[in-house]
Amino acid sequence: MRQEYNDLFYYSEKHTSIPDELLQDLERKTHLRTLAPQMSTGRLQGRLLSLLSKLAQPMHVLEIGTFTGYGALCLAEGLALGGKVHTIESNAEALVLAREAIKSSPLSQQIEIHQGDALQLLPDWDLCWDLVYLDGAKRQYLDYYELVIDQVKPGGMLLADNVLWSGKVLQGRQTEESIILDAFNKRVLEDQRVENVLLPLRDGLMICRKI
Repeated sequence: MRQEYNDLFYYSEKHTSIPDELLQDLERKTHLRTLAPQMSTGRLQGRLLSLLSKLAQPMHVLEIGTFTGYGALCLAEGLALGGKVHTIESNAEALVLAREAIKSSPLSQQIEIHQGDALQLLPDWDLCWDLVYLDGAKRQYLDYYELVIDQVKPGGMLLADNVLWSGKVLQGRQTEESIILDAFNKRVLEDQRVENVLLPLRDGLMICRKI
């Protein structure tokens, strides 16, 4: 069953629009220069982020968890004229590669990197978000959600990556992180402020629309 899923995943990748050369190069560098390249958004999910952004044409995008910048670059592809992606990352080493990639992109002026802890930075910001992408510390997902959900505009989107945690959200397979993610998934489902769908894409992608 696992092999069949992998085969279908790679089939899906091969039948999905090809990202530009900058993103392909960034994916290669992420595998060569980081210890956890699987943390990168990757081609299939990256194209989904790009497509959702193009459909929404957001003015203000928040990403929590830059890593090497792949997701931020994908989200920036759909920005409205004058729009900006604000991306937050606490890991200085990951930001070296992210800054290189973003500087090389024609979208560089539309992406602003903030180094630090999102839970400390965000309370001082006065912005409303058209699109939010959570991909930071999994143990903080509930905190991130409660901090930003009221800042998302009606009709706006909140996305959260890795919410299935390699299937460990299921009973009998749980870890400390997956228990927190399970609680996050339940919180979203019960929250009357949003409607949501949880996709089993890669490691699980939660998509919420603010009502």
